[in-house]
Amino acid sequence: MKLLRSLTAGFAGAIALTALHETVRRLRPEDAPRMDVLGMRGLRKLLGKAHAPQPDDDTLFDLTMAGDILSNGLYYSLVGSGKHSVRRGLLLGVAAGVGGVVLPGPLGLGEGPSNRTPQTQAMTVAWYTAGGLVAGAVARALRKR
Repeated sequence: MKLLRSLTAGFAGAIALTALHETVRRLRPEDAPRMDVLGMRGLRKLLGKAHAPQPDDDTLFDLTMAGDILSNGLYYSLVGSGKHSVRRGLLLGVAAGVGGVVLPGPLGLGEGPSNRTPQTQAMTVAWYTAGGLVAGAVARALRKR
């Protein structure tokens, strides 16, 4: 039961994060984080190394969104179901956001999508933090049920 609550909370955080990213990128294309672009670049790179066929752009986007929700959901499920889940969600979110700003360049994915402007950097950290807080709040609410 604890595992199910943790996974439910994690996926709630991941869905909130993805919805926030996708909404803001449509409203503020000039400086919104483009984690979808980083994900697509990463997937193309992995498929290339595996000598696998490259999907068309629409399929690539869909696969990236599914992968983002899956990986972020599993990551945010680390909030657990204990009484400090909101605090853990905050810390996990901040760590993911900072990683989203700092790691793409060294990983060869480019810096522009998450590091283009100070606003882009701040939004990247804020959106991942929001996802962590949603996961923590959902875990807390499920614990009280």
